[in-house]
Amino acid sequence: MSDSAGGSVEPRTAVTEAEVEALVRGICFKTGPPRRLGVEVEWLVHEARDPRLPVSPERLEAAYAALRTVSLRSALTVEPGGQLELSSPPAASLTECVTTVSADLDAVRAVLRRDGLVLAGLGHDPWHTPRRFLREPRYDAMEACLDRTGPAGRAMMCTSASVQVCLDAGYEEPGPLGHVRRWWLAHQLGAVLVAVFANSPVAGHRATGWLSTRQLRWAQIGTGRAGGPVLDADPRGAWARHVLDSPVMCVRRDGGPWHVPHGLTFREWTRSGAPRPATREDLDYHVTTLFPPVRPRGHLELRMIDAQPGDDGWIVPLAVTTALFDDPEAAETAYRAVKPLAERTHGRPAPHNPLWRDAARHGLADPELREVAAVCFAAALRALPRLGAGTRVVDAVAAYGERHVARGRCPADDLLDALRADLPAARVRAPQAPGARSHAPHGPAPHGKDTPS
Repeated sequence: MSDSAGGSVEPRTAVTEAEVEALVRGICFKTGPPRRLGVEVEWLVHEARDPRLPVSPERLEAAYAALRTVSLRSALTVEPGGQLELSSPPAASLTECVTTVSADLDAVRAVLRRDGLVLAGLGHDPWHTPRRFLREPRYDAMEACLDRTGPAGRAMMCTSASVQVCLDAGYEEPGPLGHVRRWWLAHQLGAVLVAVFANSPVAGHRATGWLSTRQLRWAQIGTGRAGGPVLDADPRGAWARHVLDSPVMCVRRDGGPWHVPHGLTFREWTRSGAPRPATREDLDYHVTTLFPPVRPRGHLELRMIDAQPGDDGWIVPLAVTTALFDDPEAAETAYRAVKPLAERTHGRPAPHNPLWRDAARHGLADPELREVAAVCFAAALRALPRLGAGTRVVDAVAAYGERHVARGRCPADDLLDALRADLPAARVRAPQAPGARSHAPHGPAPHGKDTPS
C-alpha cells in the first residue's frame, strides 16, 4: 500500500508491449541461493485509554512528526488510513531480522506511548469505519478506482493491517528451493497461513462470519487488482501476462488530479498510446498498484497474513514462513503436505478460489487445513534451530502451535470468544453473538462508504 513512485511524471520514452513483457520477465524473479529475508509489519494506531475512540488526524500527524525524528533501521511509512508500517532492511538471518525490527518497534512504541497511543495488531479494525488520513494524488486515484467495485477498497486502504514476509525467489534450478517450486508453494501454503493467522473476525462492532475479514476485503476488490496469475511452470511468463492484462489504476500527470481510466489494461495502453504513451516509469508504477497475495518484486512478497496480536506476535508468522521456505527439509515437507490442497483451488488463481475462501472464512476449523498446519508447524519447529533461531523465536512458535494449531484455533477465535462473553477487555459489542463459523453471505458487512482506509 505504501509503494509509490514519486517525483515528476514528465514524458519519457514510450515502451512497446514486447518491451514491457521483457522488462517484467527480467526483474520479477532474481534467482540465486535464498540468503536474505525481510518483514513488513503494519499496525492500526489506537487510543491507549479506549481503542473505540477515534484518533484525530491532528494527533496522528503530531505523533508521526515525532517518529520522524527517531533513528530507525527499518523504513517507517504511513498507510492511507493512518496505519503505521515498518519495513525491515534485508537481513542475512532470521535472528538479525527479528532483532532489528524488535528494537525499532520498541522505539516507536515509546514515542506513541507519550502521546497516549498504542499499536494494535489486528487484521481489520473492529470499531472504526474507513477514514482516509493521507491526501495524496496516488490515494485519491486509488480510492476512485476501487470505489467502482464497492466499499471493500476503502476498508482495505484505511482499516486493514498485515504481516508481510519477504523471501528470496530461490534458485534457477529445480528442487525444494527452486524459484518455480517456491512460487507454487507460496500460493498453496498461503491459504494455510491465512487460516493459521486469521485475526480479523469483527467489523463495525459485529462478527462478519469470516475469521479473516481482511482477506475477504482483498478478494472483494477483484481479480484484476488483488488477484494472482494462473499458476504454471513458467512463473515469469505468467506474471508478465498478468501485469499486461491487469487494469491500469491511474495515469499520472504533473498538474491536477490523476486520470483514472475505466477498464484500460496496460497491454491496451501500450498499443493505443492514449491518453498518452506508456513509459517505463508508468510500468514500474503500474506494478506497485497490483496487490496479489504473492507479489514478485525480484524477491517474493507474501501479503496474506493478518496483523498479529501482542507486541511480538508478528515474529511467529515470520519465523514459520521463513523456515518452511528456506530450510530444504522443511520446504519439502511443506510441499508434500500442501500438495493435496491444490485440488481445492479448481485451478483458479489465489485468492479467488474455494481453498482460499474456506481458509479466510473457517480458519483451522477446516479439518484438512488444520492437519496441514500441524505438519507445517512441526516441520518449522525442527528447522528453526538449523536456521540459527534462538530460544525466544523457537519458544514463541512452539507456544503458538500449542495454543492455536493443536486446538484448531487462530487469534480470531480468541476475539470471538471475547465477543460472545462480552468481556470488557475485548471492548467489542454486538447486537447478536454469531458463532465463529457463521455462514454469512459472501459480501461485505455494513462498512465502507455505504455507512461511514
